[in-house]
Amino acid sequence: MKNGLIWFCRIFVGLLFIFSGLIKINDPLGFSYKLEEYFEVFHITFLNGLALRLSIILCALEIIMGFALLIGVRAKQTVWGLLLLIIFFSFLTFYSAAFKVVQTCGCFGDAIPLTPWQSFSKDLVLLLLILVLFKNKESIKPLFKPKAGDNWLFGATVVSLGFGLFTYNFLPVVDFLPYKVGANIPNEMKRPPGAAPDEYQINYNLKNKKTGATKEVTDKEYLSSGIWKDNNWEIVGNPESKLIKKGFTPKIQDLSIHDAQGNDYTQELLENPFNNLIIVANDLNKTDTSAIIKINALAINLTRSFNTRTILLTSSTSATAEAFAKRYHLISEVLYADGVPLKSMVRANPGVMLLKNGTVVNKWHYHTVPSYDDMVKKYFTQQQ
Repeated sequence: MKNGLIWFCRIFVGLLFIFSGLIKINDPLGFSYKLEEYFEVFHITFLNGLALRLSIILCALEIIMGFALLIGVRAKQTVWGLLLLIIFFSFLTFYSAAFKVVQTCGCFGDAIPLTPWQSFSKDLVLLLLILVLFKNKESIKPLFKPKAGDNWLFGATVVSLGFGLFTYNFLPVVDFLPYKVGANIPNEMKRPPGAAPDEYQINYNLKNKKTGATKEVTDKEYLSSGIWKDNNWEIVGNPESKLIKKGFTPKIQDLSIHDAQGNDYTQELLENPFNNLIIVANDLNKTDTSAIIKINALAINLTRSFNTRTILLTSSTSATAEAFAKRYHLISEVLYADGVPLKSMVRANPGVMLLKNGTVVNKWHYHTVPSYDDMVKKYFTQQQ
């Protein structure tokens, strides 16, 4: 019975840590954005420069320790590491839930969004299972001899870190973002007919003028009880609106594309029936300039040969963007959008997106942008 419980905890915890690590290391740049949110909450933004490295290391640690637990190698150190990790994660998810600071923990990346309380509940279950393993760490038997086990662990370490570096440099292997290839952006922005909206509850703080007694009532209670007719009760302060039931939320809610004067270009771009080359560079101060030069050459050739509309889309200031475009002789129009959707469009700075009729035809990290000939052969020969 005891041995069965240990094996259950071992398999469940090991597989969940591997799964969680794989989901996040598939998109290490996305997880680094989540770390930066936590750094801001705890006023340690000086760590922002380390966010990407920490993202890859933390995700790899989850995979490595989950794998080590499954094969039973270095059991004492593994269980200690898992215990410290889950205590750390539990603190973060509880803090997020209690103080409503980071509303998605990033536990399973964008694949399985969890609310902070769901994340905290998941961490509590894991904590209990890891405590069982911690108490019985002497009973965790290895599947291999020590040397073979260490070799397997070394291999898992190399693969985990290598996979993180690969996905950072060549985009996620599986794209869980709303701007994935094949997605129609206008459809992702729509609310389907009959979709339930968010439901809110209004709370009133009341005070009795005669007795000084106070109470809090909901808007429904306020009306149904008839207390609003009693002149002895008055509303104190402003009513508070509280979300009680989440309705349907479109996958894309915050996309607005405009020029330096504030003119909206969102619909115009999304309804264009021809290929549009979108160069996404969230922060021009941090973008890879050598990649920008190569992409600009591609844009020049496509514009000359196919009259292709090319856009540099950024969240940098107009002054920065205009100076940047002038310095590198960019042929592209310069348009602007908020940094949040830009970070979701392409996990690269810069990245390239080919858009037609509002549909993402393809997108590339700047390391993998195809040559002019390959681009034309695959995407432009049928256009004209």
